Amino acid sequence: MNSIIQVKDAVFSYEGEEAPALNGTTLEIEEGSFAVVLGHNGSGKSTLAKHLNGILVPDGGCILVNGMDTRDESRLLEIRRTVGMVFQNPDNQMVASVVEDDVAFAPENLGLPPDEIRARVDEALKLVDMYDYRLHAPHLLSGGQKQRVAIAGVIAMRPRCIVLDEPTAMLDPAGRREVIGTIKRLCRVNGITIVLITHHMNEAIDADRVFVMSKGKVVSEGTPKEVFADVEHLKAEGLTVPDTAELLYELRLAGFTFPKGTLTVDECAKAIASALK
Repeated sequence: MNSIIQVKDAVFSYEGEEAPALNGTTLEIEEGSFAVVLGHNGSGKSTLAKHLNGILVPDGGCILVNGMDTRDESRLLEIRRTVGMVFQNPDNQMVASVVEDDVAFAPENLGLPPDEIRARVDEALKLVDMYDYRLHAPHLLSGGQKQRVAIAGVIAMRPRCIVLDEPTAMLDPAGRREVIGTIKRLCRVNGITIVLITHHMNEAIDADRVFVMSKGKVVSEGTPKEVFADVEHLKAEGLTVPDTAELLYELRLAGFTFPKGTLTVDECAKAIASALK
């Protein structure tokens, strides 16, 4: 697999802040993968997200998007066509009074012909299961539906990668399930690279790669099973772990033995049933 995003020793400080938000951050995102970036508030994960399509540029080090340096202003439009961004509050990304007009906004700004815009809007809304709502007013939608429309607006640009910065933070559990189900499908079925920034540990269970950030650096990296196996390290970083990992951790402390790499609900249930026989 090729890397679509390479972050190399990135350093970035906000004006007036003593501690850098990024402090030598290094990671790679493989094309077509589902990557999750975890970290507590202030860890640098949202700052990293804004670097991945050139909203911010590093003070030191570099970020390469499909080989393009985000500091190269002449490549910025191409970089942003390659990597789309979805933010925490979908209301901040809504610009029209009808769903399909909202999704059409970005393609219209690209100067595409009307037939192409129509095709992209319909395709994007179908991919997020919101086609039946295309003539609805966005303000009448649920939080999860709004976020799916925001994702459709990005899909209509046909990016190779979508970065989602805490997209479920303002949603109820049902809305979170809708959005996470949508982005998993975009990755697994449609081959779009997904970079999910989140503090909900359960959202990382099905990722291909998990990166844990603290104080502007990646302090842990691996598959979900590898990362969540080290419960004590994550707790030392002020993080929780998925419910299944927490349950098995507490049972291990009580003297039970379970196979390494047990993480999903099914795996956890089978392991506990076996241990109780």
